[in-house]
Amino acid sequence: MTSPLRILYEDNHCLAVEKPAGLLTMGDHSGQPTLVDAAKDYLAWKYNKPGNVFVGVVHRLDRPVSGVVLFARTSKGASRLSEQFRVRSVEKTYLALVEGTVSPDAGVLHDRLNKDRARNVVSVVDDEEDGQDCVLSYERVQKVGRFTLVRILPQTGRSHQIRVQLSARGWPIVGDGKYGAKSRVEGFIALHAASLMFAHPTTQEPITVTSDWPSAWRTLTSGAGEGNR
Repeated sequence: MTSPLRILYEDNHCLAVEKPAGLLTMGDHSGQPTLVDAAKDYLAWKYNKPGNVFVGVVHRLDRPVSGVVLFARTSKGASRLSEQFRVRSVEKTYLALVEGTVSPDAGVLHDRLNKDRARNVVSVVDDEEDGQDCVLSYERVQKVGRFTLVRILPQTGRSHQIRVQLSARGWPIVGDGKYGAKSRVEGFIALHAASLMFAHPTTQEPITVTSDWPSAWRTLTSGAGEGNR
């Protein structure tokens, strides 16, 4: 197999796995290993399938982000799950460890974001005719030294949305130097897709898949009061 794969949920139509930070969800020009490669290898090995194994990508996570990724195992499943993501009926929950003190303790962030594709950088814009509407709700979970653990429910699914909206309030995600973080970590940022709730593509049964926050975060939180200065 291309890389170790932690299976979170599996049936004949769906495969949910835990993406480690630093691994691409799907291929790019670099030709580096991907989560899709690992999922195909796993299915080929488990079910002794020859040739190319179908794995439908219905959403993705940024490379430095960890957590739940849902794949479809059939083309019909891929179509139906993709539609759920398109109409925003999938409930996504993230955990983020951010710099600073989050205040107020809960709220809704609404911005217009614009992506510079040449630089792969997203920014908040004031012009109502420019950019795309982005909305998320958040709640403070706990203060950890000079960091804050935050739970996030995005209501839109724009590129780099969570990273940019939190940074714009002075709460950059730990390790996310691209968007203003001063704390440096190797190979990841402290943003984790903690759960997905979706309707099963054939039975319509509500399915919730969860993933614990990464063990690497424990090192960050244990030294949050004095390390990473």
